[in-house]
This record gives sequence, structure tokens and C-alpha cells, in this order.
Amino acid sequence: MSIGAFLDSGEDRNGVHFLAGRHVPTAADSHASMPATKKKSPRAPVPSTTSSLSEQAFGMLEEMIVTLQLPPGSLWSESMLSESLGIGRTPVREALQRLAEYHMVEILRRHGIRIAEVNEHEQLLVLETRRELERLIAARAARRASVAERKTLAAMAQALLAAGQAGDVVELLRQYFVAKSFMAHCAGNRFSEQAIAPLYTLSRRFYFMHHRELDNLRDVARIHAELLRAVATGDEKEAVAACDRHIDFAEAFTKRIITRDF
Repeated sequence: MSIGAFLDSGEDRNGVHFLAGRHVPTAADSHASMPATKKKSPRAPVPSTTSSLSEQAFGMLEEMIVTLQLPPGSLWSESMLSESLGIGRTPVREALQRLAEYHMVEILRRHGIRIAEVNEHEQLLVLETRRELERLIAARAARRASVAERKTLAAMAQALLAAGQAGDVVELLRQYFVAKSFMAHCAGNRFSEQAIAPLYTLSRRFYFMHHRELDNLRDVARIHAELLRAVATGDEKEAVAACDRHIDFAEAFTKRIITRDF
């Protein structure tokens, strides 16, 4: 059974209820409503990624949560998610445990899995933490990245710009995920790499939820590309300055969302 069919049913086989009667945008919806990119930019692999089923399940579920295919507040059973992904329950369970550490799901004993709500005010705390971590990552990546890694970062900057130019929010957020994860890897500090990963996921979901209202895909792509290019050149000072501009930009549109009703 597909996720869409399950949403229409209102209840899974284990009797777990969720948000029924609500249209959930899919990746196909997003692409249909925006101009398609004629040619997808190549995605450089993230060195730490494995081909394990658990990793595959995590990647699929993470994107479904980020793009609201699994809506905030909805309840799911492990078996339903496993069936929908076509992946066994053990790797799905491992992926869900990791997503719980990312503050994206809440595992409820005997009641299933609840997709975490989006707390708009807490997004400012996410950005506050990201600023400090990302400044460290940008500076160290600018210092430590190899020649090959710098070329990859420059190519990723171009891929982000292409997605922004095409108005393709799903592709933009995929490129964002790959590029930011790769930059964190280039910093050569596994502690900062692990610490910032959940913050990137929270930020991507917040942006997807509000991207139509913000209507600034090209600006988002440009400011991320500037950061990647600064790191690629090896200029630590400019990399940190680009990071600050990037977080200032994110804080500005987050505050705009929070205060829109006042």
C-alpha cells in the first residue's frame, strides 16, 4: 500500500490513527507545480554514506518528513512505513531511532510513531546553534579540504544555483543536503559533522513548509553557493563571513514568518 492510499484510509492495520482528509504534497506535486530542471546536475557522493538498508530507509524517511509527505503531528506504524518503503522492519526501526535523535519523530510505545510538529520559535534556536557550528565547519573545511574536495564544493555551488534558477525546491533541498553534509565532512571533525546534521534537517523542513510564502529560492541558492565557493577557495576569513551572511539571511526570513500575524 502506498503512503497516499494509507493517508486516505484513516487508520493502519494496527489501528493507529493519524491526520486523515488532509492533502499531503508529494515530491511529484512539487515538481508539477514548478518548472522542471532540464538536466539534473550531478551529485557528488558524501563519503560517509553507506549503502546499508538502514541508511537507505533513513534517507527516504528523512526526505518524506522534510517535504511533508509525512505531515507534522501524523501517526504511523512501523509496519506501514516498512511496507511503503519496501524495506524490512529492522532497518526501518533503526532509521526511526536515528530520526528520533534528530527531533523529527517521537516513538510512542504501543502507539506508533508521531512525526514531530514544527516549532517556529525554536527554529531561531536551531539557527543560533548552527551559526557557531557552521562557522567552525566553514573555517576548518576552507583550511583542510583537499584539491579534489575543493573542486567538488565548487561544482556543488553550481548545482545549487541551477536548482534555484529552475525554481525546483525539492532539488534545491536535495543539493543543500548533499553540499552541507559534504562541507561538514571536509572540515575533518566528526563531532561537528554529527552535531550539525540534525540542524540541517530541521532547517530544510522549516524552509520547505514556508517556501511558497517566502518566494526566495534564487536568493537561497545564491547565498548557499557563496558559502561553498568561499570554502572552495580556501579563504578561512571569507568562509566565516559568508557563513554569517547565510545565517543572518535565514534568521531574517524566520523572524518574518514568526511575526507575520502581528
